[in-house]
Amino acid sequence: MSAPVKDEQFTVRLTLQDGYAFSVDFGGQDFVPLMVDELPPLGQGRGPNPARLLAAAVGSCLSASLLFCLRKSRMAVSDLRTTVDVSLARSDRGRLRIGGIRVRLAPELDAEQRERMGRCLELFQDFCIVTESVRDGIDVDVLVEHPPVPARV
Repeated sequence: MSAPVKDEQFTVRLTLQDGYAFSVDFGGQDFVPLMVDELPPLGQGRGPNPARLLAAAVGSCLSASLLFCLRKSRMAVSDLRTTVDVSLARSDRGRLRIGGIRVRLAPELDAEQRERMGRCLELFQDFCIVTESVRDGIDVDVLVEHPPVPARV
């Protein structure tokens, strides 16, 4: 695992609304808060759940990376459609996990440009920070904060 990039970090805050729904604040940006929720029967499905957020992050990152490379190569992309299929699987302990992610990117280019996109196809995935981080594994440090239990008198 490589060292963190100096001064490159951000914070996302989640606030419980009710049930299993949270409002997500993306930390100082002018983004509208996003509602996330678990699917029924646990939650009410009022927003995407964590697995769908991961799929969106992988798909968006790969789409942006491919688009950046194509535009940098002076190719006019008239449209880009990305489909992310996620399969769920059970772990050895029977817990539900992301079993696999399949991403299909469909850029609209004219025939001459399609012939020139080979270099971008070789490079773009390596520049997607989300996909490559997921592939390599990410260290996740978890701390559960809780108030001290009041002493009995």
